Amino acid sequence: MHGVSLVRFIVGIVGNIVSFGLFLSPVTTIWSIWKNKSIMDFHPYPYLAAFMNCILWIFYGMPFVHPDSTLVITINSVGLALEIIYIIIFMIYANKKYRTIIPLFILCELVLFAIIVAVSLLVFHTTTDRSMLVGIICDVAGIIMYISPLSTLKHVIETKNAESMQFWLCLSGFLNGGIWFCYAFLKKFDPYIAAGNGIGGLFGAIQLLVYAFYYLKAKNNVANDDGKRSDLQWKISQLV
Repeated sequence: MHGVSLVRFIVGIVGNIVSFGLFLSPVTTIWSIWKNKSIMDFHPYPYLAAFMNCILWIFYGMPFVHPDSTLVITINSVGLALEIIYIIIFMIYANKKYRTIIPLFILCELVLFAIIVAVSLLVFHTTTDRSMLVGIICDVAGIIMYISPLSTLKHVIETKNAESMQFWLCLSGFLNGGIWFCYAFLKKFDPYIAAGNGIGGLFGAIQLLVYAFYYLKAKNNVANDDGKRSDLQWKISQLV
């Protein structure tokens, strides 16, 4: 294995590990649903978006679409299995509305996926053309998955409180996007892996900065409050 190929393989392995952490990040939410036997205020759309994202990237990594992309297939296969588990558990405790919406959503995704597969295989006859079509669609799906936490970000800015943000989810999103962005430049440049994950890494960095800003701000406020309280207690002690 040549030097660049070896580096690409190692970076891909690290990317798989980080991506695995990203796919595992909803476990605490799913555990809460399982423990409380209720979906509470959670909704299934992030899992459905990730489900579609995984099946598209698995197809993208196939040799007849984009050769030499085994590591893309492996991690997204693991991600797909996890997303299916999340969706099943969500369905068990979902209300009637979501039990109707989720199967319809999945059916629409599978029909769309079948159309993409048919068009890419029947209309496009080279791996370069197939990579372009499927890669662009994967980028759109990946960006949708990456920006899904922005609703939480909006809430954090409005309330000036970072408690609702999941730090490890933000960090894993940033690392995942950054590592796969670097992976895209090794050996042979892959613009489709670079574009989606570059944007994903950028969104992850923004979320981390917002989290750090409000976390430190809250910490300083607590410290100031404690200082004021101590000062007040000292003044009262002098009066007694």
